Amino acid sequence: MKKQNPPLIQSLQSLFSPIMASGTGEVSKKLKLYSNWRSSCSCRVRIALKLKGLDYEYIAINLLKGDQKSPEFLKLNPLGYVPVLVDGDFVVADSFAILLYLEEKYPQHPLLPKDLQKRALNYQAANLVSANIQPLQNLSVLGYIHEKLGPDEEIPLAQTHIRKGFAALEKLLENYAGKYATGNEVFLADLFLAPQIDGAVRRFNVDMSEYPILSRINEAYKELPAFQDAMPGKQPDTPPEARA
Repeated sequence: MKKQNPPLIQSLQSLFSPIMASGTGEVSKKLKLYSNWRSSCSCRVRIALKLKGLDYEYIAINLLKGDQKSPEFLKLNPLGYVPVLVDGDFVVADSFAILLYLEEKYPQHPLLPKDLQKRALNYQAANLVSANIQPLQNLSVLGYIHEKLGPDEEIPLAQTHIRKGFAALEKLLENYAGKYATGNEVFLADLFLAPQIDGAVRRFNVDMSEYPILSRINEAYKELPAFQDAMPGKQPDTPPEARA
């Protein structure tokens, strides 16, 4: 009996050979997203794809089992992080880069406002999350803390950096926030804030009563199907105990 490759390996191998649409002889143009259910970085991209109405294939990367360290995945992203987006024969990694790529190529439902100052505000809020909060709570950092300082230090460390970042966001957005982060339309900053707030509450038990602006806009996100369908509890690889 011929040995079958695991599904992840089969999917990765398909990137390096022609992908033929059924019965047409044409190369498939369907987007592929390499994602993990709990990854807030992946969640940002899932929201964007849904807002823009883009169909995509979800390819689950099990971070706990080390799928991201496989030679096949490292061909897509040498850093070994999710998400990774494949658009035809083009591969782009890093959520910020992916979102800007999607914005340029697929302009429907713009993620960036036309106003230059409001656009800069969105960049600043998004970068505050992606550079100053999320990296300090990711799996590799928490694993290092677990190893060096013990498991009891993981949550307090993450909480410290989340609270510091949330306090800064409250000040940054206080003169601009409307229904959403930078006004009454959904823009880039919201795609970074929604998964960060969700993770802060569900994973790290952060008390959001200290952050009234973030709490208010998070309630607004709960009314948006594109946001809720992209959340960790509703992904194909979400474990049963974590399903929303």
